[in-house]
Amino acid sequence: MIAQASFIAALMFYLGALYASRYYSYFHVSPFSLGFGFAEFVLQSLHLLKLPVLVTFIVLLIVSGIPRLPKRLPLPDRVARSFYAPISALARGHLVVVAAGLVMLILWPLIQPYGWVAPLTIAVGLLLGQSKNAQGGRVTGLRGRAVPLFAAGVFLFWAVTLAAWDVGERDAKLHAGNVLHWTSVVVLSTESLSLPTGSIVEQDLGEGLRHRYRYTGLRLLIERNGRYYVVPVNWNAKTDSIWVIRESENTWIGLMPGVQ
Repeated sequence: MIAQASFIAALMFYLGALYASRYYSYFHVSPFSLGFGFAEFVLQSLHLLKLPVLVTFIVLLIVSGIPRLPKRLPLPDRVARSFYAPISALARGHLVVVAAGLVMLILWPLIQPYGWVAPLTIAVGLLLGQSKNAQGGRVTGLRGRAVPLFAAGVFLFWAVTLAAWDVGERDAKLHAGNVLHWTSVVVLSTESLSLPTGSIVEQDLGEGLRHRYRYTGLRLLIERNGRYYVVPVNWNAKTDSIWVIRESENTWIGLMPGVQ
């Protein structure tokens, strides 16, 4: 159990780091510069729990369990024949599944942003090839089983890597398309800040106030250790900058709801 838990934690950390790297790179920020730790990267991996990913995971569990189905489901002969017939046909055609995955690899630019489907298809074909139906009931040696299973593991690892990368980018684009609804940021400063004019409004509240200058029209991406990563409401990911404002005695930060 300890070994399995360690493997799952390491995998979640890896996927979370991939997701966060892709997500925040869209905003020109590195998650490592934000100071994310192990636990935070693990939590980031939970963003991958979406319906397509869950369905794919269930399909993989079913496919990986096909070689053991005859032992675990002792059914009457008539029922067994009708039940195992499509499974046997699918297992015997595992090379066709592998070939389909290879064709998708050749057509890699045409299947984007779903490139992860290609290595996943190859992995499914290799797993199907380990069933007794695919092997004609023959008992294969270590090389006959270890090499295809290792290859299937490599392709699965490649598939989940691409999937995490793709989900991170899509979530970032979706979030960036709704800047107006992010948490609103109000900045009060003792000194005039060199923020761009336009959607960011600077107000001089007059002499006699400690925090004389007030800035609105900002939205919060993330806050880390007193550093607020903010953007203007008309922010464009391709051309505009992220502004980092540090909270201090001379700079006060207020958070309010965005436009609902």
